[in-house]
Amino acid sequence: MRFWPRSLLGQVLLAVAGALLLAQAISAVLLFRAAEERRAQQVVGTLAVQLTAASTGAPAERLARRFGDRPGERLGLAKRLRIERSATPPSLPDDEPEAALTRDLREVLSQQGLSGADKVRVVSRAAMADPRVLRRIEAGRMLGGAAPLEDARVILASVPGNDGQWVTARAIDRQPTARGVRGLVTQTLVLFGALMLVMWLLLRRITRPLAQLTGRVEAFARTQDLTGQLEPQGPDDVRQLIEAHNAMEARIAAMLDEKDVMLGAIGHDLKTPLAALRVRIESVDDEGERARMAATIEDMVRTLDDILSLARVGRASEPPERTDLAALAASIVEEFEDMGEPAVLAEGARVVAPVHVTWAKRALRNLVSNAVRYGGGAEVAVLREGPDAVLRVTDTGPGIPDALLATITEPFVRGEASRNRDTGGAGLGLTLARAIAEAHGGRIVLANRPGGGLSAELRLPL
Repeated sequence: MRFWPRSLLGQVLLAVAGALLLAQAISAVLLFRAAEERRAQQVVGTLAVQLTAASTGAPAERLARRFGDRPGERLGLAKRLRIERSATPPSLPDDEPEAALTRDLREVLSQQGLSGADKVRVVSRAAMADPRVLRRIEAGRMLGGAAPLEDARVILASVPGNDGQWVTARAIDRQPTARGVRGLVTQTLVLFGALMLVMWLLLRRITRPLAQLTGRVEAFARTQDLTGQLEPQGPDDVRQLIEAHNAMEARIAAMLDEKDVMLGAIGHDLKTPLAALRVRIESVDDEGERARMAATIEDMVRTLDDILSLARVGRASEPPERTDLAALAASIVEEFEDMGEPAVLAEGARVVAPVHVTWAKRALRNLVSNAVRYGGGAEVAVLREGPDAVLRVTDTGPGIPDALLATITEPFVRGEASRNRDTGGAGLGLTLARAIAEAHGGRIVLANRPGGGLSAELRLPL
């Protein structure tokens, strides 16, 4: 499954969303650590107030002011759970030592000059497992605070007193409620929604004209028609890109028009003297020489026609027509059958695709002609493979050397070195077929068959 989107809009939105969630996660961790530190400081301050007051006899109110910014809260905690004196520190089997709290409390008590601070012992237990807490609950005496005691813990700090007994103070450590987590989640969702909306609106202003420009580039590549150029829109950078593309389209169209005019003039200028030569050779007495001269002129005319056809591919004035490719292939095979050439049409499904009929026939005719000339015969099949319509021409000839498969469709490249029409011609047939396929958004696929021969496929999008 692909999770990374392909569009610019999707990629930027996903990247921003990921960065936002990462930032919020880091913020949540930092806030949680800060809250834990505040809780630890509050517990340490509460225990220090109780132990110092019990050991020195100083008023708890004055001591509470020395231990922090919220003395009233610490004093209240000190009064809720009174000091306990015993021969040994209170202990239960499930008590857990609190090393960090022990270290912090020892430091605070040492600063207050409390004797026995270096022997302080701090443990924690579940609040509902502490006998003193249970007695207060049974007596109906509230401990204060909104958080439930089921998730709270009691922190017990014990220090040896001057009379040989241990002085134990207690503090309730309540776990944070879900309210803070809900607040953070709500904040994240609100921030996420607002930021995603703003980013989506901003990116749409950029990506919409880019998508339209992509469609325009594809349309111009097919038609070379200047109608339908985009109006500059979006941010200045995108507007400048559209303006530059429109100017480039105009220059390309002008160059193509000049090319057509030039090739038309060349074709006219060359065909006129060739026609005159065709007339003049009639005065040649030697019949064999006259036939060779006539064949040479015909070769020049056909080569000139191929060059002009290649130059005109992609400049069709009419849109493609939905055509039954099986019927189109049957008409080409019939042409070769009428000339006595070994060409057959294989059974296949009915496939309809939008094509320029004249050009599609020309491309298929060139493939069949090559198969007949080089492979001794052609078998034509019409198939549908995924999003493509396939016109496949196969033969049983020698195929094409592997080194030439990648370049055989280039202009004037041939597997046979001569330019004789009897052995191959000028080397423009496959080039013209490839240009026609590409003008339809398709391609030519050539491959040597494992059992011998060549498979030439004209693949056109459905």
